[in-house]
Amino acid sequence: MTVLRSVLFVAVFYLWSSVVAVGCTPLLLGPTSGLLVMFRIWSRGVTALLPICGIRVEVRGREHVPTGAALVAPKHQCMLDVFAQLGVLPAAAFVMKKELTLIPWFGWYAVRAGAVVVDRDAHASALRKLVREAKNRFTKNRQVVIFPEGTRTPPSEEGDYKPGVAALYRELGVPVHPVATNSGAHWPAHGFVRRPGVIVFEYLEPIPPGLKRADFMRLLKARIETASEKLLAE
Repeated sequence: MTVLRSVLFVAVFYLWSSVVAVGCTPLLLGPTSGLLVMFRIWSRGVTALLPICGIRVEVRGREHVPTGAALVAPKHQCMLDVFAQLGVLPAAAFVMKKELTLIPWFGWYAVRAGAVVVDRDAHASALRKLVREAKNRFTKNRQVVIFPEGTRTPPSEEGDYKPGVAALYRELGVPVHPVATNSGAHWPAHGFVRRPGVIVFEYLEPIPPGLKRADFMRLLKARIETASEKLLAE
């Protein structure tokens, strides 16, 4: 039954996504605000479809959800971690690798909506570009979302936290909003089977600016990993 429900969900998910992506193509010629509304509707549509495979999404810590310019650092276990932020944050601008911009519609929308595109092979120049573009998004009251691990990490496995988030923390001088999740236990990084249960995204208390790099990275990882493990244990 789990497999059949998963197959049905995946089919409806791609149908919904295709209809939205193709149908909203004219928005690429309009202002960013229209794309943000489209992303929000699409994200909430995905969440509404999840009960097909027995999954419900719960958002905790809403008092810590930023509404203006902010730096958000979520745990990354599956693609739903991206979709969910689009439905919660009012004006998310994701840090994403350059290769993803080549995906039709997805890449077009992301770039047009103000994603911060990073070439990982550029190393030091990539970090400088990351900081420069993040500062630009802040002037537009956007929430810059960066996954500290840089890639999806299986549940209960601590990821390798990359220097990008530390560079932004240092150069922007703003609080960082960590987000914990148990999403990978129900929506695996690979494969199509979705396991029934409750996926939780928990916005944690922001980390204030001004900490030394090592202290910041240690605190960020501890908060995200500890809270995520608690969610997995529920």
